[in-house]
Amino acid sequence: MAAFNLTLPDPSTFILMGIPGLEVAHIWISIPFSIFYIIGLFGNFMLLFVVGKEQTLHKPMYLLICMLALTDIGTSTAVMPKELCIFWFKFKGITVGGCLTQMFFLHSISIMESAVLVTMAFDRYVAICNPLRYATILTNARVAQLGLVGLIRAVLLMLPFPLLLSRQPFCANRIIPHTYCEHMAVAKMSCGDTTVNRTYGLVMAFVVIGVDLTLVALSYSLIIRAVLRISSKKSCLKALNTCTAHICVMMTSFTLFFFSILTHRFGQSITPYVHIILANLFFLIPPMINPIIYGVKTKELRDKVVKYICRS
Repeated sequence: MAAFNLTLPDPSTFILMGIPGLEVAHIWISIPFSIFYIIGLFGNFMLLFVVGKEQTLHKPMYLLICMLALTDIGTSTAVMPKELCIFWFKFKGITVGGCLTQMFFLHSISIMESAVLVTMAFDRYVAICNPLRYATILTNARVAQLGLVGLIRAVLLMLPFPLLLSRQPFCANRIIPHTYCEHMAVAKMSCGDTTVNRTYGLVMAFVVIGVDLTLVALSYSLIIRAVLRISSKKSCLKALNTCTAHICVMMTSFTLFFFSILTHRFGQSITPYVHIILANLFFLIPPMINPIIYGVKTKELRDKVVKYICRS
């Protein structure tokens, strides 16, 4: 990865150990990881291709699906190429600038993905609670603007991470017991005071996830209230069915995220390699499953995908 143009205290490299305790199994672990990564890339690029080719899919909901696909590609690609180099070729070295760059892109894209999921919840709220105004409230241009706002938010919130760490003096021991440059793992390499880094990271995690989950919960509480007012059971189920794909994606993403965070914070008795594997699955499972969920649950998209597959 390209490095930030930062003046670093020491231009030497960090060493990414991969999965400590399972070094002998790195090759075997790489097999399912690479399969998940390839399936995720294929599924998300297929979605982007189909939506891009089909004029009938140039609608807000499908533009949001494309945004989600791009973030899924970004998060998995920020991690997997370097990780596979560690597993296959023992290329464990990474420059300090490269490590900070990977950390920045990884966390920024993750926050961007959270913003996309919030926008998707708002999309479902408008579609169900204000269907007559949907076309005027959520236009393609407005979705693009919301996406830009989410991108700017992610960059502004995550930029202090590499900037703060670049000013830290790093110790002689530069071995990171991980497969990628995660913020707290890199902060532990510093010999200086990292209180500001740790506090900022903790506050950002709670603020971003807290605000986003609150907005999603608010959207769905209004959706449920509107659905319960529908007298026809068939119409009620049809309205809820339009939300199932987004709910499944939300559950997949946030369940893995919280499980990984909670085991990392409170599971001191859990073997370290379990934390690392869970952290990697968080960047591999959602990108692999999300295209399948939307392909199965969204009939219009499913029909177009099948058409292109049969044609090829």
